[in-house]
Amino acid sequence: MISTFIIAATSKDGFIAKDADHNSFKWTSEEDHKRFVELTKRAGVVIVGSKTFKTFKNPLKDRVNIVYSRSQKFNASNVTSTSDNPGVLLNKLDALGFKEAAVIGGAEIYRMFLDKDVVDRIYLTIEPVEFGSGIRFHTGYLDSRFDIVSEKPVNDKGTIFREYVRKTAPALKKS
Repeated sequence: MISTFIIAATSKDGFIAKDADHNSFKWTSEEDHKRFVELTKRAGVVIVGSKTFKTFKNPLKDRVNIVYSRSQKFNASNVTSTSDNPGVLLNKLDALGFKEAAVIGGAEIYRMFLDKDVVDRIYLTIEPVEFGSGIRFHTGYLDSRFDIVSEKPVNDKGTIFREYVRKTAPALKKS
């Protein structure tokens, strides 16, 4: 079965962007960029919403870019549009031989995959900046569904890498 992870960066006050046109590659650290490239290339496929995709200059190289859109088609050899339910999309990717899928944003796409309970892991970078307002990372129930398995500072500026793993369902007690 395909493993699905979210990769995101937030400000220290919990925002992934100031607004819909704000590209995270412009305000995150070099360490975050390196981690993003490494993990998404390992997965081989990235899943992104059309609003977030439009903030990119070009499709991500060396990865299949799957863009959630109800109406738009994108013109590049490594880009595919979809409006599939997350479970259906992941089953298709699994059938194509992918072992991992990286969900890279934005907030609506994170929420959609979290709400469908198909995310196994979250790689979150917390950057030492404050936006005050903007687009929040979906944190509504992370504590109830995910455990923090690691947290480490990665530079002298205060950037932190945090990793969450989905909690396993409690074993049923035999009577």
